Formats: sequence, structure tokens, C-alpha cells
Amino acid sequence: MNNRNKLYKATANEAINPLGYAVAARDKSVMQMVEIALRNKQVLLAYQPIVQAKAPDKIAFYEALLRLTDETGRIIPAKEFITEIETTELGRIMDCIALEKGLRTLAHQHELRLSINMSARSIGYPRWMRTLRQGLQRNATVGERLILEITESSAMTVPELVVTFMSDLQSKGVSFALDDFGAGYTSFRYLRDFYFDILKIDGQFIRGISQNHDNQVLTGALQAIAEQFDMLTVAEFVENREDAAFLAEMGINCLQGYYFAAPTVRPVWERPEPESRRA
Repeated sequence: MNNRNKLYKATANEAINPLGYAVAARDKSVMQMVEIALRNKQVLLAYQPIVQAKAPDKIAFYEALLRLTDETGRIIPAKEFITEIETTELGRIMDCIALEKGLRTLAHQHELRLSINMSARSIGYPRWMRTLRQGLQRNATVGERLILEITESSAMTVPELVVTFMSDLQSKGVSFALDDFGAGYTSFRYLRDFYFDILKIDGQFIRGISQNHDNQVLTGALQAIAEQFDMLTVAEFVENREDAAFLAEMGINCLQGYYFAAPTVRPVWERPEPESRRA
């Protein structure tokens, strides 16, 4: 087929499937945005606290969330690019950067406990594994303060590999959180084998739970699973006082959401002390 025919065929396909063309164009735009941010070192972490449900003034740990900045300085949350890059080389590079920055924060903040998101695909990525090993070796306390978060859908792509990987690192003190639980299709056989330390209940079951009987039943079922496997529970996307109180009453261990604090690129440990405290 000559170039003219190829061009005609491609143009015809785009005309037949405008939605596919729009999706492909969007994905290409997202990839370019991420590439530019990486090239200009415009990648940073935002930190969101996870609080104890019964004592919300006490922080259990923080979650480190990837952010990009564009040429205008606008901060772009991961939800705007992570799906498009998840299965690509860019996804692995972003996992590496998140881990590098998170481990550096843990090394400097000796009282901090921090969760860092990762894809199961990064387990076989040499740079990511090298970064993790070096971070654990460099500071003896990092392992026991590090939590690696893996989404339910990612864990199920290579469950046997994840099980082995988790077992090895848990022996070094590292904890694991199963993120977005309930949103995917975890095999209960694998859930039994995974031995996650923390189960984070997907926000779709949490929003408005104080007024939604269906979500109350579903969250209760997910909570029962966590208790059976001796996992700490975290409710995601807690956005009002009523939901927070209901979740605490039903026995959820920790809460995360905008009701308590939004993710910030300027966490408390990076802010200057008030003059009154310096005196």
C-alpha cells in the first residue's frame, strides 16, 4: 500500500470513528504534557493526612500524591494523566520519581509515616527496584515508616508476582495498602494470599454514606473482609462531618478526605515556624 492509500485509509477510519480519534488525540496530548513536565523537572508530591477515625486530631500517616505543574504554574493532579500513562514507560518513570521523592522525605522527617503509590508493573522495573533498595539501605528506619499503595486493579495484573514482592519487603518492615478496594475485581483467593496491612475502601462507597443505606451495607461488608484478614481500614473521600461520624461509629479505623485536609505541596514540615514559636 502506497503512502497516499495509507493516508486515505487512516482519514477514512477517523471519519468513521470520531470518538476513537478524539480519545487518541486526548491521550497523545496527555503524554506530551507529561513528557514536557519530566523534561522541565516539573514533578512534585502533594501530601494528604490520613487521620484516626476516633481521634481525628491525630494523624496516622500521610499519602504522597503525584502532581505536575505546567508552564503557567498550574498544579495538575494525577487523576488527569495517570490512566493514560499507567501501562507505558512514562508510568514507570513517574513511579520512580514518586518513590525517590517520597524516600527523600522519609529520610529527612524521622517521625513521618508515608504511603507512596506504585503500579505492580514497576516491580520488574530496574530503576524503581534499585531506588527502593538504596532507600531502605540508606536509612534503617525508613522501611518501618514506608507504606506502598497498590490499586486493586494493578495488583490483579500480576498477583503471584505481587504476593512474592510483598512477602520479601514485609520482612524488612515495609507495609502495604490495597487502594480503591471495591472498585475492581479482586479474587478472594488472592486477597487471602496477599496479606495487605491496610485496606482503603473506594470513595464511591463512602460519599454520603450517612444517608445512603446501600453504601452502609456495602462498606460494612468490605470492613468485615478487612477484619477477617486483620487489615487496618481507611475510608477514602470523606467530605463532611456526618459521614466522618458515621464511619467512626461503625468501626472504620482511619479517614481520608477533604473534610480533614486537601493534599498540599507545602506540608507542615516544610513551612517556616511562626515567630512566636522561635522566640
